[in-house]
Amino acid sequence: MKATFRKILIFIPLILSFSSFAQQAKKPYHPDLNIKKNLTDEQLLNLVQKQTFQYFWDGAEPVSGAGRERFHVDNIYPENDKSTVATGATGFGLMAILSGIDRAYVSKADGLKRLNKILNFLEKADRFHGAWPHWLYGETGKVRPFGKKDNGGDLVETSFIAQSLICINAYYQNGSAEEKALAKKADELWKGIDFNWYRNGGQNVLYWHWSPEYHWEMNFPVKGYNECLIMYVLAASSPTHTVPASVYHEGWARKGEIKTSFEVYGHPFTLDYQGQKGSVGPLFWAHYSYLALNPKGLKDQYANYWENNVNHTLAIHDYCVANPKGFKGYSENSWGLTASYSVKGYAAHNPQEDFGVISPTAAISSIPYTPKESMKVIRYLYENLGEKVWGKYGFYDAFSETDNWYPKRYLGIDQGPMVVMIENYRSGLLWKLFMSNKDVQNGLSKLGFKSTEIK
Repeated sequence: MKATFRKILIFIPLILSFSSFAQQAKKPYHPDLNIKKNLTDEQLLNLVQKQTFQYFWDGAEPVSGAGRERFHVDNIYPENDKSTVATGATGFGLMAILSGIDRAYVSKADGLKRLNKILNFLEKADRFHGAWPHWLYGETGKVRPFGKKDNGGDLVETSFIAQSLICINAYYQNGSAEEKALAKKADELWKGIDFNWYRNGGQNVLYWHWSPEYHWEMNFPVKGYNECLIMYVLAASSPTHTVPASVYHEGWARKGEIKTSFEVYGHPFTLDYQGQKGSVGPLFWAHYSYLALNPKGLKDQYANYWENNVNHTLAIHDYCVANPKGFKGYSENSWGLTASYSVKGYAAHNPQEDFGVISPTAAISSIPYTPKESMKVIRYLYENLGEKVWGKYGFYDAFSETDNWYPKRYLGIDQGPMVVMIENYRSGLLWKLFMSNKDVQNGLSKLGFKSTEIK
């Protein structure tokens, strides 16, 4: 299996279930479930951001305070999942909490307390040469194997945490004594990740996994293009365990083979979307690496990343509007293909793997790229489909009008990008925090990136 889809497709069981989540907030959370007509775009966007944010606040794993792997309102899942923390979702959730603090969805004091709780958990949790595993037990911080041999460090999911740690450091580094202490802890956790170890003996490529029991048997060198660009940027940026630029150019960029030229619905691309044969991948490829890394004006010898992500989003939009497979409901008001739940189990939906399933996170997390097109989806889902797709933590993960399939289920790794990208669209908060970091600027420069934010 190439790194064209989420690693989760290889190992995640299709039995996705666990018991109800325990409430943990001091004050009862009352979700806004009454559909309101005639909200302005700003009011509607704020409502979606605030309610989705609650997944990481009210719905967090109670012992650790970290982001859960999933939450099913319909209560269909195995009991042992209820304490599972997903490191990727936790990283996205940390940035979501920063946005919630900044927007006063929670108090500054409560926000600081929660962030401390999560970072204390991460500090004590299992790490493997500085990298956290894909899953952790929230009650103990011990690794929960994602697969038989996937019971050690996961450098991709760890990178999703690392970007949030850099943002936390930037947000609090000039604050009160307590805030500066949190900033210092975030900085120490980020600097403790040994990116260089994950070169598997000094190769010019980064490997996704390492296990103390199975070592490199997962054998997954990460090559582009997919969702993992942020891992290479962070590896080059690390002031403690950095890697040379050759790791990026020979590993990720495959000695230049990443560069290509093709069009999808008239939108040009210069990056080879591995395995897609002249097509594009699921839309999370335009989200995960850019929650903190600002793609605006970001260029290197392989791509203009803002143009690439805008074109990726428009290509998926135009494909759904054209609707070549004739699925019910696909339109300019209902589009968006990405990895999510599906009528055929978990799937990385894209034009080549389209089952008639719309994933709200796809269009909503793309709002910086396609604000008008994304707002149409938000309004249609909220006002027209309403309670079919809207619940206590915002829009459910996926639905299909073709199959009359409306599961009341959430995935943490899909919830986080919606909150973060809405915030970046509204204020650029996470982009500003991350790009202000001097080590990040140095790392980008080392790899040959140019940006207005690289000083």
